[in-house]
Amino acid sequence: MTADQLTIIAILVCSMGMFIWGRWRHDMVAGGALLACILTGLVSADVAFAGFGHPAVVTVACVLVLSYGLQITGAVDALAKKVLPSNTGPTLSIFALTALAAVLSGFMNNVGALALLMPVSIQVASRLGLPPGRVLMPLAFGSILGGTTTLIGTPPNLIVSGFRNEAGLGHFGMFDFTPVGLSITLVGILFVGLIGWRLVPARRNAEASSFETGTYLTEVRIPSGSKAVGKTLREVEVILEKADAQIVGLVRGDVRVIAPYSRRVLRDDDILVIEAEPESMGAALSSLGLKLEEEVPVDETAHEHEDESSLDERTEASVDKNGTRKRGGKRVTPNRPETASAARKSDTAKKTETTSDEKKSETETKSVSKSDEIVIQELAVMPGSTLVGRSATDIELRTRYGINLLAVSRQGRRSIKRLRQTTMQAGDVLLMQGVPEAVAGFAGDYRCVPLAARDIRVPVKGRAFMAGAIFLGAIGVTALGVLPVSVAFATAVLIYMALKIIPMRAVYEAIDWPVIILLGALLPVAGAMASTGATDVMASVLLDSIAQGDPVIALALMLIMTMLLTDFMNNAATAAVMCPLAISLAAQLNVNPDSFLMAVAIGASCAFLTPIGHQNNTLILGPGGFKFGDYWRLGLPVDIVVVCVSLPVLLWVWPL
Repeated sequence: MTADQLTIIAILVCSMGMFIWGRWRHDMVAGGALLACILTGLVSADVAFAGFGHPAVVTVACVLVLSYGLQITGAVDALAKKVLPSNTGPTLSIFALTALAAVLSGFMNNVGALALLMPVSIQVASRLGLPPGRVLMPLAFGSILGGTTTLIGTPPNLIVSGFRNEAGLGHFGMFDFTPVGLSITLVGILFVGLIGWRLVPARRNAEASSFETGTYLTEVRIPSGSKAVGKTLREVEVILEKADAQIVGLVRGDVRVIAPYSRRVLRDDDILVIEAEPESMGAALSSLGLKLEEEVPVDETAHEHEDESSLDERTEASVDKNGTRKRGGKRVTPNRPETASAARKSDTAKKTETTSDEKKSETETKSVSKSDEIVIQELAVMPGSTLVGRSATDIELRTRYGINLLAVSRQGRRSIKRLRQTTMQAGDVLLMQGVPEAVAGFAGDYRCVPLAARDIRVPVKGRAFMAGAIFLGAIGVTALGVLPVSVAFATAVLIYMALKIIPMRAVYEAIDWPVIILLGALLPVAGAMASTGATDVMASVLLDSIAQGDPVIALALMLIMTMLLTDFMNNAATAAVMCPLAISLAAQLNVNPDSFLMAVAIGASCAFLTPIGHQNNTLILGPGGFKFGDYWRLGLPVDIVVVCVSLPVLLWVWPL
């Protein structure tokens, strides 16, 4: 091998190792690989960033924007309500959910499709008395399978089409992937929906009741002479943090404040709502000389003429393990926020502290009174969220949003310890407390999925129909060959913007930029593999040592290798790495390269063995309470089904 071939293979091996290790984000690894190729002279600096203008990259970005438009107009919600059956058994319900996810994923971003259906699936699981994971994993796998059915269903299909065009064979059509993709999707859905869901481990769910917050929230009174008197809330919290406790509320007289201002000075007879592990509660109280408050007395006669909203601002007692609050001897069950698209609440009580404590109290009271309710809401952290790798302290959660982080669930383990310093991971479930608008605003800003049923969202009459019609028009124009897919979908995005179907600022927020960076960086690297002849060398080794010149064995090898690799690498990265190898294998065997490219497309999309192989697997990790090793129990049979179905269909539709 030449020096250039050894260099590109070394860069590729190091990159794959970094992808699998997972220490750095995929886009960082891809950027590093591109820079390494530039510095070693394998990629010219003049064309190093040409990958960002590649049609596949442009199309992926456009599909993300159009999918988001379908979500916010309520088009998908309306479809789900009409299609999904009600009052049916587990098998039919899971089958219907999985099938709907597959249909949606064929034409929109499959992560978006899963996020839309997750609240519905959790509600179905609750109705059927099933662990949520037994509905969520089939749903995720169905959305992954559905993405294989069309050109725009998943990024690997677009990447494969791009490599085919660069090989001089032209792009794949919109529905060229349908025969093979639809075959494995139909058989896969039948298996998962009718039989496979029973193989999913029955893990504890991540609903609010499973957090058992009532055992953590306690009211304590500050008696005269306590060490807390005269200290600010922040000073008291620094002491309480040593006992893994935090202050989530303050009651002063008839005023209750959620997420109180950190510079507020505490007084005699103030009541603090403290969250702490039961075993840590004693240390938390004794450190400051606080007393447990069994129930906060309320002078009913003084407020007999108050209305409902005024009562809601009174003293708050504890939250029991079912998420029910006790106020003045009354039990009130908080409602869930209905949407995740409400505007973020302005936190007017977080201004610079004035010298008058009474003025500060008045400001906080006004802030609280903007909402009639305080909710406890579970949010799942989506892959690609800007919250990943950051803590509540890093984003100034309480100061910016006026909400509390009560607990975190990660791979089935719930914890309230070191919450403020805990860095979030994709798939975590966060238990948040605050007014609905603030919680929904936080969820929207940081791409978190509310795990509660939502109303159908139709902001403007007819907008959902308009969004769907434009999207179908773009698909039709592409299918008829009138316009390339990148141009057709870019036009659709422009129309969305012109008609204000999607807000201008949301256009860029809807794009998953790490995926775009990954694709734009890896495409020149894949080109360097081909230009140096490294793919030919690797293809020769595979043919001589394993396939031994048999094209059918080589095709099966390409499919299985890609499926195994995508379980530990990003699916788009896997496709970019394997496409040059597939083309080289086909050339050396003198067979149809389309068969091998289709095998790469199918294999790169089918990541079922691990939670890191596909974003949808990561997204259900927390809500389903799964562990890393839970996925293979259903994933391995699904992989076997995919191989057994796809190979004969590949040989029939795309003969060698």
